[in-house]
Amino acid sequence: MSIYWIVLFAAVFVEIAWALSMKWVQMAPGWLSIGTAAALTALNMTMLSYAMRGIPVGTAYAVWTGLGAAGVTLFGVLWFHDPATWTRVVFVGLIIAGVIGLKYTSA
Repeated sequence: MSIYWIVLFAAVFVEIAWALSMKWVQMAPGWLSIGTAAALTALNMTMLSYAMRGIPVGTAYAVWTGLGAAGVTLFGVLWFHDPATWTRVVFVGLIIAGVIGLKYTSA
């Protein structure tokens, strides 16, 4: 696995943290929550742009958004009691299957 893929997968975790920080801003607005969201935004964009140096832009973006959405959905179910219906699980599974397919078919 190349350094670009490693950075992209790390960026996915930062993306999940960023999305969760936005929920924190909503629940407890203040300098700390807003500053954290801003810092995660900068880190996230930096990591994604670096990963795109070695991964096609469409593939990198699809992996980043897809796994980010799946991770945020999981934390939403665990921490915020979002619904965990079988249809949501199936469609998140399809996102993950698509990401795996992109990973293994990219040049």
